[in-house]
Amino acid sequence: MLLALVVAVGGLGVWTVARSLPQTSGRLDLPSLSNPVTVHRDDAGVPQLSGSTPDDVFRAQGFVHAQDRFWEMDFRRHLTAGRLSEMFGERLVDTDVFIRTLGWRKVAEEEVKLLDPTSLRYYRAYADGVNAYLKQRTGLGLSLEYAVLGLQNPSYQPKPWTPADSIAWLKAMAWDLLSSLGAETNRALLATKLTPDLVDELYPEYPYDDHPTVTDQGEGDSAAPADPLRPSAAVDRAAPKDVGDVLPVLAELLTPREGEIGSNSWVVSGAHTTSGKPLLANDPHLGAAMPSVWYQMGLRCTQVNDSCPFDVSGFTFAGLPGVVIGHNDRISWGFTNLAPDVSDLFLEKVTGGAYEYAGEQVSLTSRTERIRVAGGEDVTITVRSTRHGPIISDHGGPYATIAEDSAEKLGLPADGVAVSLAWTGSTPGTGASATFALNVARDWESFRDAAKLFDVPSQNLIYADVEGHIGYQAPGRIPVRAEGDGRAPVPGWTGRYDWTGAIPFEQLPAVYDPPSGFVVTANNPVVGPEHPQLIARDWDYGYRADQIDARLTEFIVSGRKIDSADMSSIQLDTYDANAATLVPVLSRIADGPDAASGVRNAARLLEDWDFHDDADSAEAAYFAVFWSELLKQSFGRKLPDDAQPSGGSRWFSVVERLLDQPDSAWWDDAELGIHGRDRMISHAAERAWDTSKRLMGDDPEDWQWGRLHTLTLVHPALGRSGISAAEWLFNRGAWPVSGGTSVVNATAWDAAAGFGADLVPSMRMVVDLDDFDRSTWINLTGASGHAFDPHYADQTELWALGESRPWPFSPTAVKRAADRTLTLRPSG
Repeated sequence: MLLALVVAVGGLGVWTVARSLPQTSGRLDLPSLSNPVTVHRDDAGVPQLSGSTPDDVFRAQGFVHAQDRFWEMDFRRHLTAGRLSEMFGERLVDTDVFIRTLGWRKVAEEEVKLLDPTSLRYYRAYADGVNAYLKQRTGLGLSLEYAVLGLQNPSYQPKPWTPADSIAWLKAMAWDLLSSLGAETNRALLATKLTPDLVDELYPEYPYDDHPTVTDQGEGDSAAPADPLRPSAAVDRAAPKDVGDVLPVLAELLTPREGEIGSNSWVVSGAHTTSGKPLLANDPHLGAAMPSVWYQMGLRCTQVNDSCPFDVSGFTFAGLPGVVIGHNDRISWGFTNLAPDVSDLFLEKVTGGAYEYAGEQVSLTSRTERIRVAGGEDVTITVRSTRHGPIISDHGGPYATIAEDSAEKLGLPADGVAVSLAWTGSTPGTGASATFALNVARDWESFRDAAKLFDVPSQNLIYADVEGHIGYQAPGRIPVRAEGDGRAPVPGWTGRYDWTGAIPFEQLPAVYDPPSGFVVTANNPVVGPEHPQLIARDWDYGYRADQIDARLTEFIVSGRKIDSADMSSIQLDTYDANAATLVPVLSRIADGPDAASGVRNAARLLEDWDFHDDADSAEAAYFAVFWSELLKQSFGRKLPDDAQPSGGSRWFSVVERLLDQPDSAWWDDAELGIHGRDRMISHAAERAWDTSKRLMGDDPEDWQWGRLHTLTLVHPALGRSGISAAEWLFNRGAWPVSGGTSVVNATAWDAAAGFGADLVPSMRMVVDLDDFDRSTWINLTGASGHAFDPHYADQTELWALGESRPWPFSPTAVKRAADRTLTLRPSG
């Protein structure tokens, strides 16, 4: 049947595909508008909306999002509600069970009830716009995916959009960014096989002496002054430094990926720029998907005033009103993942329907959930919870492994221990209103008022304004623990490790007009080790932050002013600090009298390398293969299958430290007959040379990193179905790409899985506070979510080449750039 659909696309061609493509010029009716809304689209299909009231603007935003991305929106709301089985059948039941256990949708519904009246009005207006589009189209008229889905589930019809559908996506994003839970889970899994000392060796402390923190708070004698938000009297030049499915599956959702989901952002004051005004850069690193998670858009009131205050442009989420990252006419902001520890795993002693707490038996709370299954029988589950949160070990996966191992160590029956999850995202908050407040912020004070609402997920927020000020604010609901540091599962029955509250917003790190004249955030620690509040123990290890800091410092020390092109150049930096550490060691080994031919060949190839992971680099290609082999041979053979080394910044730090321990047991493998650092590195280098020849041919001059390191954009619902017709319809690629894991151009790859880029800069932007029309942006894919629309993936080639597009903002620039104009008018 799918083959028949492909034939239809190829044979009936234009008619079949065109049915799902939206009207983007002329006039369309949109009920409930008070006045017409204009939608200008540029030659990339990026829309800029202009309306007379906020309600009209958000109603139009919902309509336009639905025009381009409704399938994506519909798929996401089923994911976040644990209702994928309604669409795709029984193979998604396990995924739905886990999401129902976490209760994202229930929390979203509670947040709707807590919205202030104005925000609720905006969400309802947005939903009205989405639903107006749904009334105009059905089936293939909505999107080609519905034709494919209809072959397997012909009775499926999308339901009307609601505010809770929008807000639930914020819970999914918060979960996706929950890297601390990934680290805690991974440590617990390692502890089932390794001693505590060996686990600690795989999780070293952050190298505070060598890599930067975002602020200087918590650095002992060099701690920030008592009032870090007091503007400096002058901005000083920095002191010189050394510059040198796929359908979602249970395994992916159970454990957020630790380490590499992050982002880069930095802001530079006008003291160091060619214009004398700030420049701000941001590139969030998220999973590569088709279409991109981001949707570019501008929202403007035709007359900006107190009753209609929006004049904002940037990156939105399809399904959510407002602009998430970007700028208005006064300020700009960017996000990276703060990665605070906002979750804990609690081991619970369970007997029947009760659990132990403080010497008492307390009844488990429970609720029943019914999961509808397309083409099958409904599934009913029971979700059990303790005072700490839902029990997440009831349905298999890594948490069940942790529970069973803990029960064995405690001498209890296999079902005598359960694992519950405490997570700030399980409690309703104010995050759903934060975007609106940020979109209309005018200065540092109102920006911080907006930041205070960003409780979940906690993000690093950087700031710049047209007056020349820059800043940083850490927001979020970060728990205070009675005891413990959140790095390992803790006994829930004692009460000793319970949360006692949250860090007050006023005590969270912030910086305003720092003396250095710039702020860099790249998921590295926000504060030093002496900070009185525990924000996190698991950070990115700072290789990206160190390189960005070094690049900016190089400009400043030389006296050269920074322009927008320089900011973009830094975003594309491919310097690999891991290679700079390991290649000299490999070269010394190759100089030894007993060095094997593969090691000597590798050293010759690498001897003049500048340690940049460029797509055309033979050296980068070989080093990546060597790094993968070194991790597999030294660590992977000793670790559990579900805790294999991925090769991120933590592993950079682990190996760097072990280089000073040539007799460490990690370098030994009795089965291979290997003892010591040099023998293990030689073994990995030999295997890597053979593997490189197998993958890329016998002649190293033909090797290129981009032949191994490619980006394929995969449709999240149908792109890895195993049905070639569906994959042909919806996937795109592959593109050879530069960059790599824990380099600034963070096209990350999993060393345990292959060389393809799977976590990438999901967009790039550089904002010029001197003239917003000189700002630039690029999306990973395109504006459209419709396969075969000209704007489905039209920005990807530019993205892969490291190029950007102009970002028109002023009304004059928007009209000049307009390729098509649609007028949405009140009905009648």
